Amino acid sequence: MTMNFYAVRAIYVFEMARTGRTLWQSIVSPVISTSLYFVVFGAAMGANITEIGGIAYGAFIVPGLIMLMLLTQSTANASFGIYFPKFTGTIYELLSAPVSALEIALGYVGAAATKSIILGLIILATSWLFVPLKIAHPFWMLAFLVLTAFTFSIWADGFEKLQFIPMLIITPLTFLGGSFYSINVLPPFWQTVSLFNPVVYLVSGFRWSFYEVADVHVGVSLAVTALFLVACLAAVWWIFRTGYRLKS
Repeated sequence: MTMNFYAVRAIYVFEMARTGRTLWQSIVSPVISTSLYFVVFGAAMGANITEIGGIAYGAFIVPGLIMLMLLTQSTANASFGIYFPKFTGTIYELLSAPVSALEIALGYVGAAATKSIILGLIILATSWLFVPLKIAHPFWMLAFLVLTAFTFSIWADGFEKLQFIPMLIITPLTFLGGSFYSINVLPPFWQTVSLFNPVVYLVSGFRWSFYEVADVHVGVSLAVTALFLVACLAAVWWIFRTGYRLKS
């Protein structure tokens, strides 16, 4: 069976066009929120913590801030993009069209990931206004950015979950995943507990691409990120393949 790239492109273009109509909500608001995070954490904690691993604290938290916004926005973008057609009833037109579940998933996930990647790059550029940055491995920085954006472009089946998942699951995991500190400063027991948090591997690998400093080996971070990507794509494919919670 050949891939219907016209269908993938149509879904992708439609979702990207929606971003243009909601530019403030999709791009401007997250950038302002991240800048406030940077000012508050950089000023409040940077006064007491000057360096971590030889890196100025303000620069150290930049990868964590980008990852925080990337995870929450990837989840929110894909969830809203898929749930809203269900809410309005237009999802039935898509489900009845001669388009495979894989093609639908690629269209929605691709658009959500693209929005998040653009947002991440804008936040990265904005960070240069606050602190001097260096990117030791630009290729791997982009690789982690793209893989993470695709991985967390997942689905929710109700408006309450559009807020519940990012705010009560993704955000706490990110805060506890070494975004604003190194897990090496924790007691040994809590270091071990932190390793069960998948976000630790995402943040650690992303930070390594900047400063060559990581809490876990970069190869492990890359493997965990790729594993989550496969799992999330499989989940979205299954949802459209079976119509789970889309037809009711």
